[in-house]
Amino acid sequence: MTIRELGENIEQYFIEVIREQKHGKLASVIMGILFFASRFYLAAVRLRIWLYDTRVIRNHALGCLVVSIGNLTCGGTGKTPVVEVFAKTLSQKGRKVAVLSRGYRSRDKRSFWEKMKSRFSSEKGEVPPRIVSNGQDLLLDSLSAGDEPFMLASNLKSVAVLVDKDRVKSGRYAISNYGTNILILDDGFQYLWLKPHINILLVDSSAPFDNHYVLPRGLMREPIEHIARADYVFLTKSDGRPSLRHLKDFIHRHNRRAEIIECCHRPKYLEAVFKKGEVQPLTALQGKKVASISAIANPPSFEGFLKELGAELVLKRRYADHHRYRQQEMINFVNDAKAAGAELIVTTEKDAVRMPRLDRCDIDILFLRVEIDILNGQESFDQCISRICFL
Repeated sequence: MTIRELGENIEQYFIEVIREQKHGKLASVIMGILFFASRFYLAAVRLRIWLYDTRVIRNHALGCLVVSIGNLTCGGTGKTPVVEVFAKTLSQKGRKVAVLSRGYRSRDKRSFWEKMKSRFSSEKGEVPPRIVSNGQDLLLDSLSAGDEPFMLASNLKSVAVLVDKDRVKSGRYAISNYGTNILILDDGFQYLWLKPHINILLVDSSAPFDNHYVLPRGLMREPIEHIARADYVFLTKSDGRPSLRHLKDFIHRHNRRAEIIECCHRPKYLEAVFKKGEVQPLTALQGKKVASISAIANPPSFEGFLKELGAELVLKRRYADHHRYRQQEMINFVNDAKAAGAELIVTTEKDAVRMPRLDRCDIDILFLRVEIDILNGQESFDQCISRICFL
């Protein structure tokens, strides 16, 4: 077992403990430790927000409209398709848009010594952000960019995508080099260093606030009452059911001014993982024996789509979120899928960018393309776009 696999196994074990899927004395002890740790984390989060609110720590304004899109929980809300639809819509409206991402689990290819030299050099030249796309060309691979920025850059034309932990720096770079007039902060709800003009918060309507505990006892990054910072709340993964009115009432108790928009993630088509542009309709899954493979925050949601589309799942394999697949791992999975009688292998678009190329044609490997559809609140969405365009 590699160090990476050990880390992923430990991460998965802790998530199962948090969700009370592990039992026994060890799990109980760990849960108790996590509960007390979460009290300290909560105090630190509230102190940080207070420091910004009272201007003890001052955030930055860049003279450019900033739209923040993020969530209160760790992953699983379907944020990337929402970022994509905002960037695409604003670009179609004639705006020069750049997406700023921190590039979670991306890899800086500079050597350790290069990084140390840059940090301690007397020459104070600033290291530029990593440019995933300049709005015309895709410039980095998924390893250097991170899977989500790479996916956004692949799907967005005329939109620059930049990766840097310091998004004030990457925002300045986008403005000066690409003439950007709208910055979209990907996963920006907790990034207070750059002042947003509009705060968009995503809430997964199928599991809104996990177990309501903050990290590390739960998966909440901030307490629920911080919904108050949002200007718009997107209820993702909605099915339009009337019972959502209770969730809407709950949100409005914490934030009376926020507009609420319901949307769902709807499968659109299948595309070959290793043959870009080779597309199949969703009906290709009907009655087929399918092997699914995924490394995302919410694999049951993806597998549920496949079943709804008529696939018979003969093999399911799940890895830790953001897992980067190895060549031998994929070869083994293809062999297992064929042994299980699978006619197709299907994965997510986010997983597809992390898969090493396989030069075998004995079974099709496809990804499911999913896009956002607005179910309720189209007028509020249009108003949000108009507000951004004319601010």
